[in-house]
Amino acid sequence: MGPKRATTARLGLVILIALLAALAWRSGWLDQLTLANLKSQQAQLQAWVGANRALALGGFFLLYVAVTAASIPGAAVMTLAAGALFGLVLGTVLVSFASTLGATLAFLVARFLLREPLRARFGERLRKIDAGIEKDGAFYLFTLRLVPVFPFFLVNLLAGLTALRTWTYAWVSQLGMFPATVAFVFAGTQLARIESPRDVLSPGLIGAFVLIGLLPLLLRRLSDGLAARRVYRGYRRPKRFDYNLVVIGAGSAGLVSAYIAAAVKAKVALIEKHRMGGDCLNTGCVPSKALIRTARLLAEARDSARYGVRRMDAEFEFAEAMQRVQDVVAQVEPHDSVERYTGLGVEVIEGEARIVSPWEVEVNGRRLSARSLIVASGARPLVPPIPGLDGVDFLTSDTLWNLRELPQRLVVLGGGPIGCELAQCFARFGSKVTIVEMASRLLPREDADAAAEVAAGFESEGLQVATAHTALRVEAEGAGGVLVCEHAGGEVRLPFDRLLLALGRRANVEGFGLQELGVAIGPRGTIEADGLLRTNFPNIHVCGDVAGPYQFTHVASHQAWYAAVNALLAPFWSFAADYRVIPWATFTDPEVARVGLSEDEARAQGIAVEVTRYGIDDLDRAIADSANHGFVKVLTEPGKDRILGATIVGAHAGELIAEFVLAMKHGIGLNKLLGTIHIYPTMNEANKYAAGVWKRAHAPQGALRWAERFFRWRRG
Repeated sequence: MGPKRATTARLGLVILIALLAALAWRSGWLDQLTLANLKSQQAQLQAWVGANRALALGGFFLLYVAVTAASIPGAAVMTLAAGALFGLVLGTVLVSFASTLGATLAFLVARFLLREPLRARFGERLRKIDAGIEKDGAFYLFTLRLVPVFPFFLVNLLAGLTALRTWTYAWVSQLGMFPATVAFVFAGTQLARIESPRDVLSPGLIGAFVLIGLLPLLLRRLSDGLAARRVYRGYRRPKRFDYNLVVIGAGSAGLVSAYIAAAVKAKVALIEKHRMGGDCLNTGCVPSKALIRTARLLAEARDSARYGVRRMDAEFEFAEAMQRVQDVVAQVEPHDSVERYTGLGVEVIEGEARIVSPWEVEVNGRRLSARSLIVASGARPLVPPIPGLDGVDFLTSDTLWNLRELPQRLVVLGGGPIGCELAQCFARFGSKVTIVEMASRLLPREDADAAAEVAAGFESEGLQVATAHTALRVEAEGAGGVLVCEHAGGEVRLPFDRLLLALGRRANVEGFGLQELGVAIGPRGTIEADGLLRTNFPNIHVCGDVAGPYQFTHVASHQAWYAAVNALLAPFWSFAADYRVIPWATFTDPEVARVGLSEDEARAQGIAVEVTRYGIDDLDRAIADSANHGFVKVLTEPGKDRILGATIVGAHAGELIAEFVLAMKHGIGLNKLLGTIHIYPTMNEANKYAAGVWKRAHAPQGALRWAERFFRWRRG
C-alpha cells in the first residue's frame, strides 16, 4: 500500500471508529451497560438466554469483542454478566477468547493508525524500544496483564506501537488476563452481593494480583542468580580480598578506571605488560596528531602563495620529523607514567597478567585477589589473511613509527580514518601514495558528501584514490611488492616500496585467561558485556577498545567511569553506560567531525529528518584564513529545532563539533544556539550561521506579510 493510500485508509478507519462511538453514545446503549441495569434485569436476561442459548452465546461473544476492540467502557460489567448469565465455566471461556480477540483487534488498530507516523518521527527511539520488546516483550506484557490495576485498553494501545508480534501478543494476553477473568466471572455468579465493579477487586485481591504480577520478575531475578552461580561453579571465592579492584591494561580505559578507584580511596592494582598509556599515547592519537601537524606545515609552506607569500622554502628530513613525533610522545608520557599513578595511590605492576579465577589474577609469580576485575586490554591492528602478505615487510599503525626513511611509493590498504590521516601525511612528505578502499568511497561511516570533500582534497594533492578495489593478493617484488586488486571485473596491480595496513583494529582477548575462564566473546571479537559493562561473570567488567562498540579514546574514558563505579559499588548502586551522544573526528585536511545521526543513516533507516546546510566558504574567518571550504550540516526533527545529528567538514571541525555535542547532550535546540553570542571573527560562527539558515527556513511568512503591511502603513 502506497503512502497516500495508507493515509487515506487511516483517516477512513478513524472516521469509522468515531461514527460507531458516536452512534453507541447517541443511541443510549452505553447507558444500559451498567451494573445496576444488569442486576435489575438479571431474571429477564436469564430467561431469554435459556430460550435462545445459541443466539445469546454468539451475540454476547460478538458484542464483547466489539466493546473491547473499540476500547468502549463496559468490559468489566460484561464480564460480570458472563458469570451471571452463563455460569463460571462457560462464562470464563466466552470472556477469555472474546477479550483476547477484541484486545488483539485494538492492538492492530493502534498499530495501523499510529505506528508508521510515530516511526517516521521517532524512528531511532522506537528502534531501541523494539530491540527491548524483541528480547523481553512477552515477559513484560505477561506481567502487565496479570495486574488488573493497569487499564487493559491502554496496554492494547501502547503494545500496538511496538514491534511485538501479533500472535505473541494474543497468546500472552489470553494467558495473562485469565486469572482476572476467572475472578470477575466468578463474581458475576454472585451478582446479588456486588454493588460496584470495584467490589470485585478488594485490596486483598489486588495485592494478590500484584504478587502474581511480580512473580515473573522475582523468578527472573532468581534465574539470573542461578545463572551467576552456574558461571562461578568450580571456583572458590576468597574470604578476603587483597584489592577492591584489579585493572588489566594501562591504556586510556585502564588508566581512567584506576584513577577513579584511587580517587575514592579504594585499593586498586593496575597491570600493564608493555607501555603505560597504551596505543593512544605510543602508537595512536598522540603520535599521529604530531605527524599531521608537521605534514600540514609543509603543505602550507608549499602553498604559501595562497597566503600572499610568494615563496617559502622548507628544508625537510623525514627522520627528523619522525624524531619530533617521539619527542612529543616523551613530553606527554609523564601524564600516564608509573610515577604519576603511584603518586595518585594506584599500585602499578609491570608484567603480564593472567586471570586464573573470577577474583584472581597472576602476575610476575604473584596471585592477586580482588572483589572486582576490569579488563581494559585494548586492541591491535587488524592483519587480514591476504595471500602473499607474509612475504613482504608490511607496516601497521603500531610499527609505522619505527620508519626513518621515507618510502617513495606507499600503498595504504584501508580508507577509514587511520588510513586517510596517514595517507595524506605521507603524500605531503613526498611519497607517491595510493589509498585503497574496498567500499565505493573513502570514510564509509561518514556521509557521501563529507567523504567526497576529503577525496577531492586528496586528489588535488596528488594522492591516487582507488575505491571499489578489493585486495586479492600481495606479490613480493624486489625490496617492495605489488598489491593486486579486483576492480570492475579485472585485476589492477599497485606497486609499492612499503605497504601500510589500516583496516581497523582487533580486540585483544587472547593469551591472558579469558577463554579458559569462560568469559563470553561476541561475534565482532569483542568481549560481550551488558549495559552495566559487566561480562557474563558479574564481577568482571570491561571497557575500552576490547569492549566496543566504539573504538575511540574518549569513548574508552567514558566507559571507564561506568565500569569503575559499577565494579566498586555493585550490587548497591549501578549505572548503565550512556551512548546517546558520541562524537568523533577524522583529522584529515579538511577535517571531518560528526555527532549523532548522519543523513545517509537517516535515509537508510527511514527516519524523517530536516537537513540544514551552511557552506563555510561564506564565513568571514574562513575566508581570512584561506580555509573557506567545507560545510556544517545539521539534522533536526521535521518542523522542530531539536538536533538529531551534525556533520562538519572543514578546518578545525574537531573543535567546532563540541558545540553540537553540548547541545544534543543537554537538549539545546537551534533557536537557543542562534541566540548565543559567538565571537567575531571565529570559525565557531559557522555553527551559529547554520542555525540561522534553519531559522530563515522556518520564518513565519504570514506574520512577515502583516509586518510588511504595517510598516508600509507607517510610512504613510
